[in-house]
Amino acid sequence: MIRAPKELEGVLLVDKPPAHTSHDVVARLRRKLNMKRIGHAGTLDPMATGLLIMLIGKATRISQYLISLDKEYEGTIELGRTTDSQDADGEVVETRPVPPLTEAEARQAMQGFLGDQYQTPPMYSAIKIGGVPLYKSARKGEEVAREPRFIRVMNFDLTRFALPQLDFRLRCTKGTYVRTIAHDLGQRLGCGAHLSALRRTATDRFHISQALTLDAIEALSLPEIERRLIPVHAAAPSVAL
Repeated sequence: MIRAPKELEGVLLVDKPPAHTSHDVVARLRRKLNMKRIGHAGTLDPMATGLLIMLIGKATRISQYLISLDKEYEGTIELGRTTDSQDADGEVVETRPVPPLTEAEARQAMQGFLGDQYQTPPMYSAIKIGGVPLYKSARKGEEVAREPRFIRVMNFDLTRFALPQLDFRLRCTKGTYVRTIAHDLGQRLGCGAHLSALRRTATDRFHISQALTLDAIEALSLPEIERRLIPVHAAAPSVAL
């Protein structure tokens, strides 16, 4: 009797490249592993790079647990230009001069985003209202009323001051739109802004240093990939499956 090949199971940490959707990453892993049961715990916009927690096989059952974990990011905000998507992938809708801002003033404005708050999701997002993703309405030029969502920002630190650019490090709860924080910071400073670069560096205890690029994963053999998988009980020790 010929046994069916063993299906892989566990958590795989991937360093997402730019210009890839989270679904693109799933598709490439499905081809490499020759299996369909692959998901992820939290998306990244195509422009963004960094840590994606990929769930292989039965590990898809712990998706909700891992999605709920806090996230950390590094990125760049460009002052003076507002885009319709709030990031560099969008069309510029307004340009304003950047005021003679000091580093101390920038830090002070950023500190105003710390703590518990409600954030209105951007129109260019996958949130569905009336069964229709918001980005589809946005592409038609429609503005849809959105319910603000509760978020928490634990850290929002300035790491490089080089006007019109501000580099930052951010730690926040799930569901936080970093590009909306960039947009809102520009509004507070009176010149507008958009998110020009973003990299997720950590999700709770999972760090980008543990991740492999897609190209590196595709170059590995299946046994080598299996050795890279984090067991379900180690990835989510408090979840009973």
